[in-house]
Amino acid sequence: MNDEPPVQNDPSGLGPTADFTAFMRKYQDMVFTTAARLVRNDAQAEDISQEVFIKAHENFEMLSASPAAGGWLKTVATNLSLNHLQRYRNRWRFFSELGGVSGSGGEDMPEIEFAAPDTFFEGVDAEERRAWVEEALGKLPDHQRIPLVLYHFEEISYDEISTRLGVSLAKVKTDILRARAALAKILSRGGESLAALSH
Repeated sequence: MNDEPPVQNDPSGLGPTADFTAFMRKYQDMVFTTAARLVRNDAQAEDISQEVFIKAHENFEMLSASPAAGGWLKTVATNLSLNHLQRYRNRWRFFSELGGVSGSGGEDMPEIEFAAPDTFFEGVDAEERRAWVEEALGKLPDHQRIPLVLYHFEEISYDEISTRLGVSLAKVKTDILRARAALAKILSRGGESLAALSH
């Protein structure tokens, strides 16, 4: 009788651990991708992902029953990535200021839709399209890539991006506008000259 294995569905036994492992597997790619797009470093993104899942483990009782678990994880991954950038890569702000873009941006300021025509992706499957976009994002300078990712991928408002990054609203809009143009330029070449974005 004593050699019976622990009961899997006992709330205080191995059940929750097994459930958390399945939960982690379900969301690990999404969490890693969210972090990697922002910090642009796989090793750092892995560290951030681990931190996200440590926090998830602490809140697993609530998350395991929540339909919004994915959104919670994405938010935590975004916040930890931004914290990481502010702590270890604060210099991107300095470099972005060198562009001389602050205050009103004049003709740069109209809010336009993401300028990547669908024709860029004709005949390209979703996986290849994603690879193109990820690689193109990696070629953008931090001060363009970060607000672009926050706005288009994480759906964070201009105002909140401005607050989180500690830069003016005009600068956020200008950097996103220029990032869209640079990204569209890369994608319009069909992904061939991804290395040639240093204008």
